Formats: sequence, structure tokens, C-alpha cells
Amino acid sequence: MTATVSNFHYGAVTPVAAYLMACLGAGLGLRCTTRSLRRPQHRAGWLALGAISIGCGIWTMHFIAMIGFSVQGALVNYDVTKTLLSLGVAIVVVAIGVFLVGYRGGSPLNLGVAGLITGLGVAAMHYLGMAAIHTDGGLHYDTRAVALSVVIAVAAATAALWAAVSVHGLWSSVGASLVMGVAVTGMHYTGMAAVSVHLTGGAPAVQSSTTLLSFLLVMLAAPFAILLIAAVIVMFDPDMMLGDKEADRVAPAPQGVGGDGYGGGDHYNAGGDTYGTGHSTGWGNGYPSQQPAQPSNPSSTW
Repeated sequence: MTATVSNFHYGAVTPVAAYLMACLGAGLGLRCTTRSLRRPQHRAGWLALGAISIGCGIWTMHFIAMIGFSVQGALVNYDVTKTLLSLGVAIVVVAIGVFLVGYRGGSPLNLGVAGLITGLGVAAMHYLGMAAIHTDGGLHYDTRAVALSVVIAVAAATAALWAAVSVHGLWSSVGASLVMGVAVTGMHYTGMAAVSVHLTGGAPAVQSSTTLLSFLLVMLAAPFAILLIAAVIVMFDPDMMLGDKEADRVAPAPQGVGGDGYGGGDHYNAGGDTYGTGHSTGWGNGYPSQQPAQPSNPSSTW
């Protein structure tokens, strides 16, 4: 017997909350990658924080949405090991994509490879999380809907990675994160539309919503705390709030160079007399200029 499946047991609360968490993770990830490009000496740390933020955002979105999942006449429980493993998969695959574009750039080939790896990984995270479900029956999937969800995941991942290396302004990042939230949440509900549950028989069971909700909230506590910590880091780092134009405005001006690679027109003083050199012996690469030695007799005239 095919059971009635609902993804909106609590109405619009769960999809809206899931979408907001996806946007939060995406927004934090974009700001962290912006910071990594401005501070290359700390690039690995910022990229790692960005990957963790995006991965936790996607995973948190998934399981907040799963709070609204119910099967009429059947109990729904989750395997803890598979649930936690799906979180690890989300973070690892996002990290692969973020580090690829963070260190190798946003060329079409690199974006395509990174987006494919990350998108397939996000889809794997989703279906691994679905495999963690234990119910009084078997879960079956519509092949076309599954394929569509994977395509959406790859497209969303590629767009997210492109935005990570291309979108640096604060409000641009906010807009990009809102779009990415739609894509990631849409991927989830497309995958959920592929699910049907065939009950194995027996008397209908009544699900204790309190028990299931408590379990999911406990599982969500750690990644949600990680997102809050990342948000605090972003909020208290002033450079993270700068866009490209602002960063260029406050950046130190490069040292000028003459036509022959030397700084022009330097002078030095020897015994009170000023002598023009015609050019400086200081190189234009940032090393300090070396001044000619002063004459030993200050009163002598050259």
C-alpha cells in the first residue's frame, strides 16, 4: 500500500526556515571567500571557514525541511550515523569546490569541474540523508525527478562557486545568497517530490511529533552553532564588509617607477650642499633606496 507523504507537516514554517538557513550559509561563504582573496596569507583559513559555512547551511536547510516530512500511518526515525555522515559529506565536497576555485581561479573549465564535483556531492548528501530514514515501509524514487534534482544541484553548485570568486560587494553577496538559497532549497524539494513510501502492512502507527522534533533539533544544534560563530567572525571583521571599490580605495598606492625602472629625481645632502643625482639608486620594487656615501670633509667643494 502506498502511503500519503507530506513535506509540509508544519505548513510554511519549515520551508521558509530552511530557505533562510541556506541563504545564511551561502552569504557567510561568499563573504569568507571575499576575505580570502584580499588576504592571501590567510587564504586557506578563510576558504575553510567559507566551505564549512556553506556546507553547514546546506545540511541545516535539508534537515529543517525534513522536520516537515511525514508519512501517514507510519513511524519515521533517523539513523544517527548516516545523518552525521551526510553532514561530513556536505562540508567535504563544498570544500573541494571552494579550494579549487580559490586557488586555481574561476576559469570555465575549473568552474565546470569544481561545480560538477560539488553538485554531485550535495546530491549525495541529500540522498544519504534520505537513506538515514527508517519507516514502516520502503522508500522508492522516481528516476526522472532524481535526475532533475541532481542537475539542479550541479547548476546551483557551479553558480555558487562562480559567485564565490566573482561577487565581492556586500549587497551583491546578499543578492547572490538569496538566489543560491532558492536553488539549493529547490533542489531539496525536487528530490523530495521523487519520494514515495510503500507500507509493509500492519496496523497504522501514530508518530510522536515531539520525539522526532527533539531528535532533529539536537542534530541541528552543532551546525547551527557553527554558523553563528562564523557570522560573528564575519560581523567583527571590518574588511569583510568592504566591496571591491572600497577595498581599492583604502589599499596603499603602489610605488611609482621611472621609465628606466628607477625612481626619478632623488637628491641627497652632503655637508649642507644639495646634489642632484639625475636618478635614484633605489630600485622601483619596494626596496629602500641606497644613498651615496657623504664626503668625509663637509667643507670641501665638488
